[in-house]
Amino acid sequence: MTVQEHGIAAGHVLLLRYLNRAAILCGQDYVTGSDIDTAMRLGCGLTAGPLAMVDDIGRDRVLELMAAAAVPPAPLLTTRAWPGRPDRDSPRSGRPAAPEPVAAAVPSSVGIVGSGTMAVGIAQALVVHGLRTTLVARRDERAETARRGVAAALDKAVARGRVAPATAAEAAGRLRTSVALDDLADCDLVVEAVVEEEDAKRAVFAALDRVCRPGTVLATTTSSLSVADCAAATGRPADVVGMHFFNPASVMRLVEVGHTPHTAPRTTGVARALARHLGKVPVCCPDRSGFIVNYLLFPYLNDAVGMVERGEAGVAELDREMEEAHGFPLGPFALLDTIGLDVSLAILRRLHQQFGDPATRPGAMLTRLVAEGRLGRKTGAGFHAQRPGRGAAR
Repeated sequence: MTVQEHGIAAGHVLLLRYLNRAAILCGQDYVTGSDIDTAMRLGCGLTAGPLAMVDDIGRDRVLELMAAAAVPPAPLLTTRAWPGRPDRDSPRSGRPAAPEPVAAAVPSSVGIVGSGTMAVGIAQALVVHGLRTTLVARRDERAETARRGVAAALDKAVARGRVAPATAAEAAGRLRTSVALDDLADCDLVVEAVVEEEDAKRAVFAALDRVCRPGTVLATTTSSLSVADCAAATGRPADVVGMHFFNPASVMRLVEVGHTPHTAPRTTGVARALARHLGKVPVCCPDRSGFIVNYLLFPYLNDAVGMVERGEAGVAELDREMEEAHGFPLGPFALLDTIGLDVSLAILRRLHQQFGDPATRPGAMLTRLVAEGRLGRKTGAGFHAQRPGRGAAR
């Protein structure tokens, strides 16, 4: 049955499927309903998380709409176990236990491996919040470009009146750039922020294992790869944790802290303490591809692509409906263009490889646009012509 035959607007059907997937995730006891809502609200710039949206609409009404749209409801939606707002923070039996929170000091010196957008954004957040920061790039010119990127961001903050000139100068002075991993030997925590490829990340972690002193927390910014695989490249899996920052890292408030079965409580505690020191909200979750946000976001984006492929909606129409009728800061196609179609395709492929979920099988239209070099804002064309963005989860 097509969306038109349902008699329900395409955007409503897309929203219902997104809410249903969130209810399925909640029913898996992976994280609490509160974690899901916090992650989606902060990671995607939404005014409410998906479970709160169900409560706002009314669970009975949601079930009526799902029946009309032929969306099979998640079991959790039809049972008394629905985690309404009053007890949404309560853990349920069967949910994998996170490491018990421990009191942990904020690291005084932090290292970053990488020189791209994410690395520069994290470096900016660190120095602004008073932390000595060492950024290591592969080449001198990349290190210099990263340093200039942080300086330019600080200058812009001064021009907008957000930071005093003296404060910006002090922050810039806390950043050291280098091409030698040995310069990270005295860091309390090191963040790996290189390309989202398993071999590249494992190579970095193997090198950090040799360079960093015992007890140094080693964090990966991966959003779709395995934290455990990074840890396996070291002889210290207890010290390895995921810290998935969102782009732009200097602005977005969410950090997903991914822990493996071997991650020590102290390690998780240090990661949480650092995130809070940076003014961010850490949400802890077990290590698996996509964590919370990408696990829910990318099937939603892929579903939108499928609706256009089937002729059920147009690109501009669906973007407009999700923004104006449902309060999303960007419609699905504007968001895909902002993230990058190549990045989105790679994440969907990883999610599909791990979970085998038909919802994550990349749509033919997305695959074709990437093959044509239409990658979104960075190439000037994607689903839309170039359009200003306001940050994106990935």
